[in-house]
Amino acid sequence: MTSTLRPATTTEAVTKRPGRWLALSVLVLAVLLVAVDATVLGLATPYISEDLKPSGTQLLWIGDVYSFVIAGLLVSMGSLGDRIGRKRILLVGATAFGAISILNAYATTPELMIFARALLGVAGATLMPATLALIRNLFHDPRERSLAVGIWGATASAGTAIGPIMGGFLLEHFWWGSVFLINLPVMAVLVLVGIKLLPESKNPNPGPWDMASVALSLVGMIALVYAVKEAASHGITGETAAVALLGAAALCWFVRRQLTLPTPLLDMRLFRNRGFSAAVLADLLTILGLSGLVFFLSQYLQLVQGRRPLEAGLAELPAAVGAVAAGLIAGRAARRFSVRSVVSGGLAAVGIALAALTVIDETTGYPLLGAALLVVGTGAGFSFTVTADVILSSVPKEQAGSASAVSETAYELGAALGIAVLGSIVTGVYRDFTGPAGTPEGAHESLGAAVETAAGMPQQQSEALLDAARQAFVEGLSLAAGVGAAVLLATAAAAWFMLKGQNLESAA
Repeated sequence: MTSTLRPATTTEAVTKRPGRWLALSVLVLAVLLVAVDATVLGLATPYISEDLKPSGTQLLWIGDVYSFVIAGLLVSMGSLGDRIGRKRILLVGATAFGAISILNAYATTPELMIFARALLGVAGATLMPATLALIRNLFHDPRERSLAVGIWGATASAGTAIGPIMGGFLLEHFWWGSVFLINLPVMAVLVLVGIKLLPESKNPNPGPWDMASVALSLVGMIALVYAVKEAASHGITGETAAVALLGAAALCWFVRRQLTLPTPLLDMRLFRNRGFSAAVLADLLTILGLSGLVFFLSQYLQLVQGRRPLEAGLAELPAAVGAVAAGLIAGRAARRFSVRSVVSGGLAAVGIALAALTVIDETTGYPLLGAALLVVGTGAGFSFTVTADVILSSVPKEQAGSASAVSETAYELGAALGIAVLGSIVTGVYRDFTGPAGTPEGAHESLGAAVETAAGMPQQQSEALLDAARQAFVEGLSLAAGVGAAVLLATAAAAWFMLKGQNLESAA
């Protein structure tokens, strides 16, 4: 579509940069780096729980602190890339991501692990906005850009498949820290090849990088997400309400400041474009409905159904296969039918698949799980690819970093909120299980803790404890799937109305 923020220019539409496809191959390595890191954590969680012995709250922090930090910094880092150069910030961020992965691998306490995941979020905030912004500047032809975005998304999905399989293999042969060290060779290739292949791009008139806006964005996002997490876990308290008000006030101040600055960190006029706003909102709510379930699915496959890590990784493969296939054809489908039909249809399919997972129990066969995961991946692949294309085509290329950062912020904020809310539902239901007499209180913290506790108990008590704990975990997972299904179906309906009349640009 032609943005209301800028005139369509024939020159931009027909200019084709030489070597753009080779440059894209480097960008997808960065996407692969982040996707693999995100997926292996779920598989490694039972081993981290056994080794570091985190409490249930600490385990949730290990899972979501990365998303908290990255959500708070994405807009700032996207804007920084527009100013100092997207290639530069991508390569610096990739180098830091690899180095901090070593700290994650050798963490010795829950507190150190949480700190390492937070630092990884700082580095990760530089990667995703830079890759999408560089795609916006590499591919001026709309149809080529749609294909490039599809490949970008398909690589992220492939990473979600490669991560569990590679992570499962490493967990069966090495210690849990090895799953973070697989970032190092990918990072090395990305940096060495990217130096030669990636063109530099930035806003020619960027203005200063406003540090006050950076601080307001970071404080506002982290405070707001933290408040939601605490309210979901422990109810609304005076402290939670105060933190929520702090976050809301910081974000309001951030918005007001952007409207007064001559060169804002984030141009709030972007949200006047209905397609841009609708795509961002759809991404946020979709990930919110999915992330909590995905975070606990690996634990279900391993700790409830007794699958080995590699088997659990292979069991999750259909989701990635569906997402890869859908991502590659999503742009073509949106042009043939419509943006809203592809996005809404994809989200409705995901919602129906999640609804099917509400009937799972400890002995659910793989055909139901595999079919549901395939539908989830396919629907999400269609939706995310098209919304990313809508977001990129709605803004001038000089603001591609900021726009990409908004898209990724919605994604990470949704992930953090999903893990906080849906994860807290699972944890809350689980903690209420009734174990046999003499069950330690620690067994109620997490399913991993219950498995470890059961290993040191007499056989009869051990079996009773595991049966009760697994049943409670599955009940919580089923409830979270139901909530996720409701969120996805509501989002599908909203997208149908909000994306009315939206179309992807056509080639000149």
